[in-house]
Amino acid sequence: MGSIIKNKYLILRRISQLSILFLYFAANAYGWKILVGNLSFSKLFNTIPLSDPFAVLQMLFAGAAISADLILGVFVVLFLYGVIGGRAYCSWVCPVNMITDLAAWVRRKTHHEKDNLISTTKTRKFRYAFLVVLLIASAFIGAAAFEFISPIGIFTRGVAFSLGFGWIWLLTIFIFDAFVLKNGWCGHICPVGAMYSLVGSKSLIRVYHNKDNCTACGECLNICPETQVLTPVIDKKSDYINGIECTNCGRCIEVCNDNALNFSIRKYINSKGENNEKTTN
Repeated sequence: MGSIIKNKYLILRRISQLSILFLYFAANAYGWKILVGNLSFSKLFNTIPLSDPFAVLQMLFAGAAISADLILGVFVVLFLYGVIGGRAYCSWVCPVNMITDLAAWVRRKTHHEKDNLISTTKTRKFRYAFLVVLLIASAFIGAAAFEFISPIGIFTRGVAFSLGFGWIWLLTIFIFDAFVLKNGWCGHICPVGAMYSLVGSKSLIRVYHNKDNCTACGECLNICPETQVLTPVIDKKSDYINGIECTNCGRCIEVCNDNALNFSIRKYINSKGENNEKTTN
């Protein structure tokens, strides 16, 4: 029972990801109208539109006409992640996260996590450059360029219809993450993750670090897929994890035996210079 509670955020994330996939499958197989479409464009309860900002941005660059539903869907998503959840899409919604988490587990079990065949420091910002390249490519080809190769789309379409040869692309991502570069796809390449990093940079829900409780054991740094967001804070100061690449996955909280990390509602510095925050366990 203790180990289940210890991994509560991991379990909740899997429930969230698998439930979303099942609802897409049920919409196709059983005609359910709870969640129809895919992770680029959906309708919740056949009423509330949900549009991926990066997909719509590609369409704009491609010169496509954007409907009112798509625009409204973007605003709904921007509110959910930009105001509330930050980059939570990557760890709580995206199904590819299950593959990359498995690859990270394999890395921990088979060899030293820092054994990368590619420099992590030189490639960390590649995803942002790739985002721009894909927007330019969309303008040239007149279509959303990333949608042709998106493993997110391949995964969701595969569940709803048939995976086909898409499994080869997903297997490639797994091998790349497990044996070439730690957190390679999500942390260095994926433009969707880059977009949600930018969208959620000022969101309210953040992990808060209490330096007084921290013993600098390093467990959070070992488990975090985006270690660079923790290093400016851990064992240095009491503060929010403000790095925009944080996915709010909660893994650092789960492995912290010092109760030094918890989810918190971020409030900004008030007029008296006091840091207001409400921490939740």
